[in-house]
Amino acid sequence: MTTRRHILTTAAAGAATLALPSMGLAQAFPARPIRYICPWPAGGSTDAVIRAIAESAGKILGQQIIVDNKPGAGGMLGANELVNAKPDGYTLSQLPHGVFRIPHMQKTTFDTLNDFTWIACLTGYTFGLVVPAEGPIKSVADLVAYAKANPGKFTYGSTGTGTSPHLAVEEFAQRAGIQLNHIPFKGNADNMQAILGGHTMAASDATGWAPHVASGKLRLIATYGSKRTKRWPEVPTLNELGYKTVSDSPFGVCGPKGMDPALTRTLHDAFRKTLEDPAVLAMFDKFDQTIIYMGTEQYTKWARETFQAEKATIERLGMAMKT
Repeated sequence: MTTRRHILTTAAAGAATLALPSMGLAQAFPARPIRYICPWPAGGSTDAVIRAIAESAGKILGQQIIVDNKPGAGGMLGANELVNAKPDGYTLSQLPHGVFRIPHMQKTTFDTLNDFTWIACLTGYTFGLVVPAEGPIKSVADLVAYAKANPGKFTYGSTGTGTSPHLAVEEFAQRAGIQLNHIPFKGNADNMQAILGGHTMAASDATGWAPHVASGKLRLIATYGSKRTKRWPEVPTLNELGYKTVSDSPFGVCGPKGMDPALTRTLHDAFRKTLEDPAVLAMFDKFDQTIIYMGTEQYTKWARETFQAEKATIERLGMAMKT
């Protein structure tokens, strides 16, 4: 009996010892800093928002979240890195709306529907079209009239080919029957430098242009939401002007495919809690962004639906990849 009890005790102890490493790993996350890729340049509006979210989530998780800027390729460099990252929760990224569009336009290193874990959606942009305040263009009607008289000569910058600021203007242009000259940039900061420097005639972008509109250097002639903004209620939307163009591009935090559900839940819960942080909400307000929250299941479903919807848009615009 003593021998049997000794054997059972020893076996139980051995089982407990075997269980400890996995339990310890689960409890220890995060045991080192987490990398959160911002696929846009430092100094832009998305960078500022992501840094506020990262700082807040880091405090909640008890570990630093380091923002790593990877600008270029229309915001696709974060997606490219997630494909090769370990699904251990230490590499995360913003996945901008381009991940739903660009695969329909050109070959990519990632499969939008199978290569990512859609952890949580947090917010979305206010997009708008700005022109120099002292220039001849005072409204969308002025822009359309100029473009019809000068086909292909009206230049506008965006944050890259296939991004929301690019596609929204191309959709508007198609519906208006005009041809514009698109100049892609790596991000908001570059786009603003170009229009302020007189190198482009307009800029389509998220609200990094807001300070320049407030200072009187730029004029906001249209926004792209489903309704007018609280901050610029006098500015019409492209939709109400009759161009059937709406864009807000929700985004949040994503990881590589194959993440453990418990790990995904830990990250989801931390990032969701940032939406209660006054510092994060103040940054949203600064760039006229709203809370657009979706949990992991809803965000994943939305991603699949959006991928198909964007395929139809790209085909309608005549920008689909030739096979």
